[in-house]
Amino acid sequence: MAVLLSTKASTMEDWRDALLEVDPSLEIRLFPEAGDPSDIEAAVCWTAHDLGELRRYPNLRLLVSMGAGVDHLLRPPGPPPGVPVARLVDERLTQGMTEWVLLNVLRFHRQDPEYRAQQSARLWHELPAPDTARRRIGILGLGALGGDAARALLALGFPVMGWSRRPKSLPGVESFHGDDGLAAILGRSDILVCLLPLTPETRGLLDAARLALLPAGAYLLNSARGGHMVAADVLAALDSGRLAGAALDVFEPEPLPPEHPFWTHPKVVLTPHAASITIPRSAAPQVVENIHRARAGLAPLNLVDLAAGY
Repeated sequence: MAVLLSTKASTMEDWRDALLEVDPSLEIRLFPEAGDPSDIEAAVCWTAHDLGELRRYPNLRLLVSMGAGVDHLLRPPGPPPGVPVARLVDERLTQGMTEWVLLNVLRFHRQDPEYRAQQSARLWHELPAPDTARRRIGILGLGALGGDAARALLALGFPVMGWSRRPKSLPGVESFHGDDGLAAILGRSDILVCLLPLTPETRGLLDAARLALLPAGAYLLNSARGGHMVAADVLAALDSGRLAGAALDVFEPEPLPPEHPFWTHPKVVLTPHAASITIPRSAAPQVVENIHRARAGLAPLNLVDLAAGY
């Protein structure tokens, strides 16, 4: 039996080598060279894979995402019926996302865009000092990524709030849930961080109506999925001053078209879906363990709830 890897060509061999380092007995095939479809027992995929292709593998018993998100594996036609889907919960992946959140929270909190503009103008002018204890951070999504970012922000002295679909409790974090909770956290977030999974319920969540609930001059960070934002509404909020700035790592579509106004907007800091990139050698032990669990008839670690979408 064989494991099929499907990701961008530049990282395919790194993934193969990392998996073989953990278990040299694995037979690894690199898509599209799948060989006999009946040999494939597990598929480890990123966004480029055609999900319809997976139905060619009659003995497939595990589908693994190469990242924390799984929306790319749930789009139509979805995974083959009865095949469990696992996502990555990896320490290095989580750390990378927290680093991106801290980088951009501190960028806006410490007035870096304003000071860079002054540098360009050769203007020596001290701005009023920001008060960390009064800069309220709202995090949408309190899973592994959101929880870790919350703890790091608390350690820096920021007041942190979090919102999730169901009630959650994290030490030091003021928690909200449901529609009423969403309106409440938006109304108090000076910096809003989106780390939600993309589901039908969260698609388009950051629209004009909800952005209007933010305090005037708030900042937006989105490193979850581009589908959470209504791009035109984010641009309008930036132009009106409702948003003082935005750090955006994810978009629809990707790559972002070169003519899109996000590229040149003076209030946007843009990265190319690079907030946290999976490191194959860090993630490989978890992937290999799930392959072994599938062979033994056990449920994989970090099993995705297909109904919930994460």
